Amino acid sequence: MTATAADYVWLEKLFPDLAEAYCFTLVYQVSPSELLARLGGQVELSRTGTAAIVDAAVDLWARSDRARQFMAMTTVGDWTLLIEPMGCLGATEEDALPASAGTRWLSHFSDINGISGFLWAQDTVNRLTFEPGLPDHRWGTTPDELLDAMHHSGFQFWDETSDTAECLATGAAFALADHLTGVRITPELLRDTVFVCGSAKIG
Repeated sequence: MTATAADYVWLEKLFPDLAEAYCFTLVYQVSPSELLARLGGQVELSRTGTAAIVDAAVDLWARSDRARQFMAMTTVGDWTLLIEPMGCLGATEEDALPASAGTRWLSHFSDINGISGFLWAQDTVNRLTFEPGLPDHRWGTTPDELLDAMHHSGFQFWDETSDTAECLATGAAFALADHLTGVRITPELLRDTVFVCGSAKIG
């Protein structure tokens, strides 16, 4: 069954520190070590669970004067999942599009300032980019191809939004990534996984 935003409402309740500022990226048939190399990263100590990677990200930001981004990776089926607490390299076109050469790339982020984004790329081409809270404004080579899936996932378009509707943009972003990759993010995955970790220079 295809996921909807309602399937991801647990994220903010169970993992509030991560949900406050995150970037989730899924890359097809690229290993964690290769993905780290594509992003110009270096290896860091492995960590278990997202609480540990959030702590490591905060520590690295402090030690590097916000010059390096911490990254945690694991393999889920044919995809590598990359999690960046407080980061967005995976959703930044300048970094993500070159790194997507020869593969498929899905990324979405949200930060503490309320800025968010979703990127769907393939082989260095941006197929779709939009802000989850403003899905009516889209760009890329195929900006309308996923409209049905976006509606099903729970994005709120202008003509469907009411003053009383709960904003589920974050959950909808996870649901759309789920639809495109078949990878279901679960609390167990975030809590129990031993992540391969690395860091990369920002900017």
